[in-house]
Amino acid sequence: MPTVLYPDRRRFLTLAGTAVAAFQLGSSAGQAQSFKATTKLPAIRPGAGTSLGPIKQVTAGEISIGYAETGPADGPVVILLHGWPYDIHSFADVAPALAASGHRVIIPHLRGYGTTRMLSPTALRSGQPVAVAADIVALMDALAIRTATLAGYDWGARTANIIAALWPERCRAMVSVSGYLIGSQQAGRMPLPPAAELQWWYQFYFATERGREGYDKNRRDFARLIWQTASPKWAFDDATFARSAAAFDNPDHVDIVVHNYRWRLGLAQGEAKYDALEAKLATFPDITVPTITMEGDANGAPHPAPEAYARKFTGRYEHRLITGGIGHNLPQEAPQAFAQAVLDVTASA
Repeated sequence: MPTVLYPDRRRFLTLAGTAVAAFQLGSSAGQAQSFKATTKLPAIRPGAGTSLGPIKQVTAGEISIGYAETGPADGPVVILLHGWPYDIHSFADVAPALAASGHRVIIPHLRGYGTTRMLSPTALRSGQPVAVAADIVALMDALAIRTATLAGYDWGARTANIIAALWPERCRAMVSVSGYLIGSQQAGRMPLPPAAELQWWYQFYFATERGREGYDKNRRDFARLIWQTASPKWAFDDATFARSAAAFDNPDHVDIVVHNYRWRLGLAQGEAKYDALEAKLATFPDITVPTITMEGDANGAPHPAPEAYARKFTGRYEHRLITGGIGHNLPQEAPQAFAQAVLDVTASA
């Protein structure tokens, strides 16, 4: 699906996840500065990596997080964050390359995926984006990680954005596929033109009980459809899909995914303990940490155009367009470009 962007004089309504935020753009395109490649990675063949090794488990706040780890224990830390409906195998090629370059690489299953579990049987299975971000900060605390480069796409990019905005001292630098993805319930309630609403069909599906039951019954078929529409030129095979699809068997998966999309539309309540943080996010704060944003030239998922968000990155910043039919799952489809961006932005911080 194409990017949908609707200009109104000098203001743009830009799709950023489910949020529509108005950003005042100046005459320039942002604080653009190229990041030079200090370490040139060896060639990475997409799809060569099939395993991330044994999964570790750690209690972090209100959840037990499953994560893969590779690289030297004393290396600069990189945390790789996956999206929906994907899992940590999006980074099966990226992680070994970063580890070989001397980085300690942490790849957590977000809440509702893989072996990550809510500790309380009665706790709200919340998919509220700030709660997902708080999980990652709690993971860093549990692993005694003071600061890290955060890199992700989809839910993972949104999570990295929120951490960079609310806890910039924990984010050394950032790689964000599809740019600035911070939203709010108020923005999510704003109606869009029909072409834009069409791109979010699954969001409205999840707003119904039929949609919840349908997703629960057809998790794999649903995910495969999203993979195909979000990355129309990615010829993934059955084994690649199956490795990630196993993560959707998490008993909390459906509840958390459905809550996430209902919360964005204002149809589900969030947790009161995050109200103050949500108020800050609703102002669409600038991100000050060094950042590289990326976009594939064949991303079929809803995503904003780079000129709509460049001004939100007020530190050192660069946008990279990755060509060659690259879709929404950029780190798995173009691991060389993604890993290089992580190295380049980390070296600058």
